[in-house]
Amino acid sequence: MAQILAPSIQWQIKMTKNSSSARPITAKMWSSLLLNQKRKGAAKGSAKFRVFALQSESSTVNRLEDLLKLDTTPYTDKIIAEYIWIGGSGIDLRSKSRTISKPVEHPSELPKWNYDGSSTGQAPGEDSEVILYPQAIFKDPFRGGNNILVICDSYTPAGEPIPTNKRYRAAQIFSDPKVVQEVPWYGIEQEYTLLQTNVKWPLGWPIGAYPGPQGPYYCGVGADKSFGRDISDAHYKACLYSGINISGTNGEVMPGQWEYQVGPSVGIEAGDHIWCSRYILERITEQAGVVLTLDPKPIEGDWNGAGCHTNYSTKSMREEGGFEVIKKAILNLSLRHKEHISAYGEGNERRLTGKHETANINTFSWGVANRGCSIRVGRDTEKQGKDRRPASNMDPYVVTSLLAETTILWEPTLEAEALAAQKLSLKV
Repeated sequence: MAQILAPSIQWQIKMTKNSSSARPITAKMWSSLLLNQKRKGAAKGSAKFRVFALQSESSTVNRLEDLLKLDTTPYTDKIIAEYIWIGGSGIDLRSKSRTISKPVEHPSELPKWNYDGSSTGQAPGEDSEVILYPQAIFKDPFRGGNNILVICDSYTPAGEPIPTNKRYRAAQIFSDPKVVQEVPWYGIEQEYTLLQTNVKWPLGWPIGAYPGPQGPYYCGVGADKSFGRDISDAHYKACLYSGINISGTNGEVMPGQWEYQVGPSVGIEAGDHIWCSRYILERITEQAGVVLTLDPKPIEGDWNGAGCHTNYSTKSMREEGGFEVIKKAILNLSLRHKEHISAYGEGNERRLTGKHETANINTFSWGVANRGCSIRVGRDTEKQGKDRRPASNMDPYVVTSLLAETTILWEPTLEAEALAAQKLSLKV
């Protein structure tokens, strides 16, 4: 039932220009309008009156919604698989659909597919075919039923991973016996900002102006403090439906900014779950008419940036004496600080300024319960470290595998280790 407000003297009817699907108002609809006008007769002198008109059951909008909600399961074994991959920028997501003859339970049951890499910045026009390899499956919260979302990575027709395929290298690291033995756990905190569609200004902010200063917005409640909660909640439920290991969500420090957490996840699974959760968030904001940005510093000035803090631990860290293993890992991370920073997201230098709960991008630091450090060790257990440096637009395949490589596989020279231990006041 649609609620309509109209002036009492002049009826205002908005019709879409040049629309072939526009329908005239029927006698039944006019009767409904006039009936409700008479019922409101006691409110004479009012500039407006409220009327109710029943939507036509045969309207185009209703038919479209019915088809979108249609469950095909009773009528066919065929399902729709949405193949998802990462585009040429390394952060843009692409997808397309295909019909599969029956439900599947593992990506190995799915066929490889291809796409035009010249249209995504991943191949030249004269040799544009790129091959998609299905790698992970999630339930499709948009189509429902047995339909699925498929996370893929990209290869040349000869079977070589293309340069933007970061999953391939990550899978190699996570399949190393030393890494497998350490069972690396990840908990990733994905921050994001919602923008108004036409002006690209944060949701809830006055256009061309600023809201009140930060303070009341973090985990805030109320129409003047929380902007976009429905999107956050819709995303939360969609991820749970899909099988993504989402563990929580909250409003962030800057108004219009949100965070959700995924994990604990083991190995390559962490990257698969984050990428699929980002895809779902893109689709939800698309439907809501809101723009999603993972820019690490969407608003310059005295506003918090957006990160993707990565919680990390290994089997050795979680066992008795694990704090000593953590300190050795911190030492290794300090020696590869520049290499990690260069892989932690484009534009991160605008966020890692030493202000707004960040460490300076050029300085490595660590501490227990210190939110301004590069690496924060939790006070409650001192058995898990959080890398606070990754930007919100980081590639989770790169960050998770680099952490495992640096802390499990990579060994510094004894001289470098001694100098770093002295500098960081670590006794390893």
